[in-house]
Amino acid sequence: MKRILASILALACPGDADPQNTVLVEAEAFEDVGGWVIDQQFMDLMGSPYLLAHGIGIPVEDARTTVEFPRAGVYRVWVRTRDWVAPWNAPGAPGRLQLVVDGTALTTTFGTEGEAWHWQDGGEVRVGLSAEIALHDLTGFEGRCDAIVFCQDTGWTVPNGKDELALFRRKALGLADRPEVTLEYDLVVVGGGVAGTSAAVTAAREGLQVALVQDRPVLGGNSSSEVRVWPQGHVNQKPYPRIGDVVMDLVPERREDSRNAQNAEVFDDDRKLRVVRAEPNITLYLERRVNEAHAEGGRILSVTAQHVRTAVRTRIRGRWFLDSTGDGAVGFLVGADHDVTRTGHMGASNLWNIQCLCEDEDPLSSVLEEACELAAFPRCPWAVDLTDKPFPGRTKGAKSPETGGGDKPISLGNWFWESGFDRDPIEDMERIRDQNLRAMYGAWDAIKNVEKRYPAHKLNWVAYIAGKRESRRLLGDVILTAEDLRDGREFEDGCFPCTWGIDTHFPDPAYQGGHEGDEFIADYTRGEGYTYEGPYWAPYRCLYSRNIDNLFMAGRDISVTHEALGAVRVMKTTGAMGEIVGMAASLCKRFDCDPRAVYAEHLGELKTLMMRGAGRSAAEGASEE
Repeated sequence: MKRILASILALACPGDADPQNTVLVEAEAFEDVGGWVIDQQFMDLMGSPYLLAHGIGIPVEDARTTVEFPRAGVYRVWVRTRDWVAPWNAPGAPGRLQLVVDGTALTTTFGTEGEAWHWQDGGEVRVGLSAEIALHDLTGFEGRCDAIVFCQDTGWTVPNGKDELALFRRKALGLADRPEVTLEYDLVVVGGGVAGTSAAVTAAREGLQVALVQDRPVLGGNSSSEVRVWPQGHVNQKPYPRIGDVVMDLVPERREDSRNAQNAEVFDDDRKLRVVRAEPNITLYLERRVNEAHAEGGRILSVTAQHVRTAVRTRIRGRWFLDSTGDGAVGFLVGADHDVTRTGHMGASNLWNIQCLCEDEDPLSSVLEEACELAAFPRCPWAVDLTDKPFPGRTKGAKSPETGGGDKPISLGNWFWESGFDRDPIEDMERIRDQNLRAMYGAWDAIKNVEKRYPAHKLNWVAYIAGKRESRRLLGDVILTAEDLRDGREFEDGCFPCTWGIDTHFPDPAYQGGHEGDEFIADYTRGEGYTYEGPYWAPYRCLYSRNIDNLFMAGRDISVTHEALGAVRVMKTTGAMGEIVGMAASLCKRFDCDPRAVYAEHLGELKTLMMRGAGRSAAEGASEE
């Protein structure tokens, strides 16, 4: 049963407050979120998921819920929010919103002050024993609300420090001090991108009991409809042509429009869910974010996942664990050796596309005139000012990292709209995502309102979930380097095929001027020195931790250098890693050993499984041996 936190929530306020006069309402738990979206990406930093008014310039439908109060009367109100453009001292506070109580908006406009997340004072309101509250978006430009507090002690202040706020939430929401505990699984997979999902399916087909934990409502990560990056790389390569069978079960059928930033159906979220739900050995935990882990003696015993909407915590126990979070989050929590390229690393993208509302090019046509009215877009003084600065897609024939010239409209929102090269890929991630949005809105403002191009086009879709490329890399017994790839170094445990170039990203000098430190257009390494003879079979020893005995890795967080990451990070390749981890985990169970022993003692058995593949169920495979 879904638990809604916006029901009555009484708490003893600190100080002299009446013990029955405070109500906390978590925005992500509203009964009806309307046109707002739940954003969980930064909850480990700021304490909670929040609602985001992602209307791409059109105010979204109100989020609504009913709140019960312990007693009628006058309450002081706070809303936890922020002015999201304040880090750039930008004017205009685009994330403005109102709180509406029983049909009347409070006089305070929220989201207008403060760079940091904080409780903005909303004054006082009189309520009965229950009230309908609504979040009313004023702009469609990324307004955000974390939570709302009502308290009858008008002199009380809501705690905002990380630890104090966490304790306040737990007490206010009546959450258990101890998390719920699951049965123990053979393999716990944290992260439901292509890598983690491939691992879970493979291990399940090999007979393991698997928990697959994903913090979004869909699987696929960067290849989901939320991010919309088309999976690249080649699988099913010799001498192990079955490696990639599971990956290709998950990847959507190729269509004419199978490329980045296309419509949601291109990425077929349901396909991935169908494949996973067809495996009886997988328990799927969607909308759960792992933010705690328990390890002893260099072994992980459990991870704790917080439900994104209800905040209920579940402790998931396992014998072996896979970190396929991309950020190395599980490894970091348990002290796994890791590396981070602090500056000069690859950034993150938020892809976008545009849509023409009218194909009629006759300027006298009433249909075109109506379309132009519908496609109108407001000025954005708070966005990146691109009034007189170049960007890909601005002028036909201008240089584009995608086309090399002759831009077409779709190039406006492709992979190279990327930022965060010199910023912390964990701590600064909300700022990085927001800079991507500021750049996109600034570009569209310049095109629509300055140059008057694409008069009948509108912004059709913009990703609010960032498509990350580089973060923590967990270290294994081998750290793969670009020199290994260039030199064709052969490893006896080569197990997954690399076919993508040594492709790392950096700020494009053609568009860097005036944006130093906040660049938002990338170029990529290519040509001599960035190619190798493929497929290159990378070693299994990159896929397990060198100091946490029962921890596997698959995805962007495996044991490689920054440069080598460029070759291994594409999604079909990471999916192949996941297949190998699933096979290796089955050997861990068969021989009662840990990942390192698969290399040291059972490499032959792993290669046998690699030759057979996991595109079929374990029972089907066993019948042929």
